[in-house]
Amino acid sequence: MKGISVVIIVKERYLALCRTMTGLKKSLYPPVEFILVNMNQVDVELSEMPFPVRQVSIECTAKLPLAAARNAGMAAACCERVVFLDVDCIPAPDMLSVYAQEWVDDQLLSGQIRYLPANASERSDEPENLYADSVVDPIRSGLTGLPYELFWSLNFGCSKTLFSRIGRFDENYLGYGAEDTDFAFAAREKCVLIKSVPAIAYHQYHDSYSPPLNHLLDIVLNANRFYAKWRQWPMAGWLAKFEESGLISRKDGDIKLLRIPSAEEVQQALKT
Repeated sequence: MKGISVVIIVKERYLALCRTMTGLKKSLYPPVEFILVNMNQVDVELSEMPFPVRQVSIECTAKLPLAAARNAGMAAACCERVVFLDVDCIPAPDMLSVYAQEWVDDQLLSGQIRYLPANASERSDEPENLYADSVVDPIRSGLTGLPYELFWSLNFGCSKTLFSRIGRFDENYLGYGAEDTDFAFAAREKCVLIKSVPAIAYHQYHDSYSPPLNHLLDIVLNANRFYAKWRQWPMAGWLAKFEESGLISRKDGDIKLLRIPSAEEVQQALKT
């Protein structure tokens, strides 16, 4: 088995990062290195890890330069094989060993996500408790093949060579939304297959919105970028809800922002 670099991108979310790092410490197949990419923030103080830790910082006008951060993480990685993990995702002890066993250098590898409830941090973070407390991803679970439209960057593996062949993440996507779907579409254009692998990470609970009105401006910008590039809409369900609420209009392949949601509307979209 060849070694793996793990890349996590972060903006704040320090407590979630600490829990994810605790999970990495328990890996049965430790990474060669852990690279933390700080988005618009200075290096953070981290606990000791049983493998090298490096931090990279990037500055951008966008609050969440997700595409640029992932590119920076890949560029900094010393291994040919790289696993990207969301800051909220605690890896199962065998996650990296499953990646190593299932690895195909010329395919995107998509791991599995199980969701933890809000009170999960009150229990032990032992793997058996994380599994018992969590539920499967209701959209992707059980799929034998992952459609490119459903590729998600929370937990995936990619070789440096393949990453370069796909063309990296498009840094014209600024902020939240569509940059990972764009990456998957670029992979499809290069005839790159997506391989689903049983490499589990546990997603920590945090406040989220349906639809994500808190990211409305980013989504409008990135959806327009995506449509201009691929001639179809990403995030179709969210865009439809924005239209129904009179927030946007779509005409001739272009989204117009009609109004900003009120604080009350945003609060009402908060998932309970």
